[in-house]
Amino acid sequence: MGQNFIACDRGQEFLLPPSVTDWVSDDHLVWTVLGAVDQFDLSGFYGAYRANGQGRAAYDPAMMIALLLYSYAVGIRSSRGIERRCQEDVAFKVITALSVPDHSTVAEFRRRHQTAIGELFVQVLALCAEAGLVAVGEIVVDGTKMRADASMDCNRGYESVVGEILEQAENADREEDERFGEKRGDELPEHLRTRTARRAALAAAREKLERERAEAQAEGEQVIATVELGLDPERFVTQADGRRVWLREGRRELERRRDLAGEPIPRCRRDRLEAVRDRLDQELAFDHASNREYLKARASGLRSDGRRIGIPIKPVILPLVPEGRINTTDLDSKSMRTTGQPAIQGYNAQAVVTNGQIVIAAEVSNTPPDFGQLGPMVSAALSALDHAGITDRPETVIADAGYWHKQQIQNLWADGFRVLVPPDGGVRDGTRPGWDGGMYSFMRQALATEIGSELYKLRKQAIEPTFGQIKHNRGINRFKRRGRAAVRSEWRLITATHNLLKLHSHAIATA
Repeated sequence: MGQNFIACDRGQEFLLPPSVTDWVSDDHLVWTVLGAVDQFDLSGFYGAYRANGQGRAAYDPAMMIALLLYSYAVGIRSSRGIERRCQEDVAFKVITALSVPDHSTVAEFRRRHQTAIGELFVQVLALCAEAGLVAVGEIVVDGTKMRADASMDCNRGYESVVGEILEQAENADREEDERFGEKRGDELPEHLRTRTARRAALAAAREKLERERAEAQAEGEQVIATVELGLDPERFVTQADGRRVWLREGRRELERRRDLAGEPIPRCRRDRLEAVRDRLDQELAFDHASNREYLKARASGLRSDGRRIGIPIKPVILPLVPEGRINTTDLDSKSMRTTGQPAIQGYNAQAVVTNGQIVIAAEVSNTPPDFGQLGPMVSAALSALDHAGITDRPETVIADAGYWHKQQIQNLWADGFRVLVPPDGGVRDGTRPGWDGGMYSFMRQALATEIGSELYKLRKQAIEPTFGQIKHNRGINRFKRRGRAAVRSEWRLITATHNLLKLHSHAIATA
């Protein structure tokens, strides 16, 4: 008797047509995704298409949403990677019914329905609540730094950007042969081929710009745009003491307006350079406007708390040329630094998580510190719970020392929340000099109690595994899209698929 093997005849034809639904098991993640999409309200997607059916047929939005949700859930976010999986992966074939949307179609759908995709987060949260997964007695607020789709080497200053714009204007195609001869045409000029020479050239360019703007201002020309802010010291994140606080609040107002505008990042490099130049000019205008309002407030002679303002030792003259740096690839991203880690170009991804590791709020900030984010994130969580139809309200808010903010903590206390936020990091043995007493001592005593200590342990148990599952298990450690609005939509999609995976695990366990 010869050897016995299972036959492997790749030329065998099917006697009956196969069904794609038989190709994956009943407990596969793809069925949870498709079942969830069947319960979604997708009117926001369908409303973007012509009602009369004219034009080329488009892929069904329900299919494209299921494709995106499943792709993000398994860690595939590249549009080309999604197209490849549609050709090779059985689960993807089940979602698309053997269709293969090309990568440009996937990318365009994600861009076109950017806002609606971000709002899927609330609908997934509602499904988790129906399954009994959303217990909001204790919630944890934290943030994690996520890399942007940009390099830190692309951070540029004003003089460098203006110099490149002028250089591009001079480098017309019709002049290249005449100017470069046998050379490639992309060699750096002799005076810019070393780091020292480049720094000297940029310094000279800045001095020239400063001199030109000063001369224009002396002649009465409008060098810096006039901006009206109307800053209210009562709404400052910190006490309205000092010029730096007013300048910082002016920048916050500028970021708020940019966030509301949600302008996309230009695709053309020249357009991006011009946008960087305009943004730097805008930041300078806001600095000057904040300084004017600060001087106006000082004229009253009193601080916001009624104390008298001291006379400044010497006047401060703001620069006439912007001094900041903006990334020319993703204009909204910023250099982020975490203690003990090298700096990255990215965003501060914020999340509010329940004790069961269900994300109930997901927002994105481009300011590195978590300071000032506690109140807004709790408000975002309450808003998401309302939109998801969840009537339960959190009782305890937990966050690490980076969220210590007296006014926001007092506001949460006034709203009936129990708040546990260490006033200083765990590396300090004693009390912080000059801080002993009041809220500082009260919070330290609350955290030292047995109940406070046990509740604060929930922070690591809830938020750290959530970020670990997203960044390590699924390999999502950087954003694929550019611009704050696009990144926010992607972060909400990432956290929505995290909740979807929790829902799938719960369904399998209960089954």
